[in-house]
Amino acid sequence: MQRRKGGFAIRCLSALCAVAPLRLYVVFLLCATTAHAWELTGYVATEGRLFWETAAFARQGNEQLSLVFQPELFHEWDDGRQQVVFTPFLRLDSLDNERTHGDIRELSWLVAGESWELRVGVRKVYWGVTESQHLVDILNQTDLIENIDTEDKLGQPMVNVALIRDWGTIDLYYLPYFRERTFPGRRGRLRGPLVVDTDHPLYAAANREYHPDFAIRYSHTIGPFDIGVAHFTGTGREPTLVPVVSGGGDTTLRPRYDTIDQTSIDLQAVVGDWLWKVEAIRRAGQGRAFVAATTGFEYTFVAIGETDIDLGLVGEWLFDDRGEGAPTLFEDDLFAGVRLTLNDPQSTDLLAGVISDLSGDGHLASVEASRRIGDRYRLSVEARLFLSPQADDPIAYPLRRDSLLQLELARYF
Repeated sequence: MQRRKGGFAIRCLSALCAVAPLRLYVVFLLCATTAHAWELTGYVATEGRLFWETAAFARQGNEQLSLVFQPELFHEWDDGRQQVVFTPFLRLDSLDNERTHGDIRELSWLVAGESWELRVGVRKVYWGVTESQHLVDILNQTDLIENIDTEDKLGQPMVNVALIRDWGTIDLYYLPYFRERTFPGRRGRLRGPLVVDTDHPLYAAANREYHPDFAIRYSHTIGPFDIGVAHFTGTGREPTLVPVVSGGGDTTLRPRYDTIDQTSIDLQAVVGDWLWKVEAIRRAGQGRAFVAATTGFEYTFVAIGETDIDLGLVGEWLFDDRGEGAPTLFEDDLFAGVRLTLNDPQSTDLLAGVISDLSGDGHLASVEASRRIGDRYRLSVEARLFLSPQADDPIAYPLRRDSLLQLELARYF
């Protein structure tokens, strides 16, 4: 029987309410009143994508238009010690039915004490310091149909307790419900030759998406150093794609989610105009245990030529000890890029870079730029180019014709 899509809001609310102490969260979220008004912000946007090369696979299109709506409702009371945030997300896409989707990015309640904070609900939590990839950022699932850079995340149901001390902050996380990764559909671009069957995922855990995950993280600032050390145990966010032949003879990929343990460290140091950074993980549970790391620097030329313009040079090394067998594009690669910030009233900025495989298996070039237009609008431009991928690379080679130009015009309110 095909699994029914949607219903995430109902499922995550049920998961939260299944824990008796969390019923209080629902009461606060639905019934909190105060003299202060709710604040409504957010944006609506139209996005266009152009793939200028003929698609590698049948039924894929070259032009893609979509509409995006993401409001945010914010409310605080008790002198700011309690807050509620609600951020839904909706995209309507002209090409890919899978990319037409909605999500709850955030639906959370915060209560803060003198040396502790409690957050309950659906949230997005970011860990990490590097530019080219985000190894330690594991709590939220990647919303892959939004962008291939893996920076867009799905909302994650969680309970988070932060213990704030002079010697650092300890965050404890309980995650009662797992979010599956999104993938492009049959007509979508930026995919391999086989479509991922997101309706029939496989799980190592017997209780599937209801297998509880736990995480703990210590963070602190010591002089020029920002330090984060974490451990996660639960269902891994990166699935293994398993080929399956249906009764009709069609081959698809079923995502399999393993139970993993991951220990990580992220470190950042500011030394003059230099910014040094490293992320490293050790993960067990997906085949043999492995180690991966991203490390590098950013040097900023401040106020070039006595102007307000800052220019940053970025260099990073991406490593995965699984080598060529790693299910990732980045097992031994170098990233080199530039960051341009005009510091003008329009908040104009640009980041351009190239990730090069040190074994000569190709390059990924990208440009991201944005500029505010007036008080309410922002124009964003993004380009990605897949250059010279080798035929024996099962991840990069299927994307050889998926270089794209993307424009987005957003209106904020």
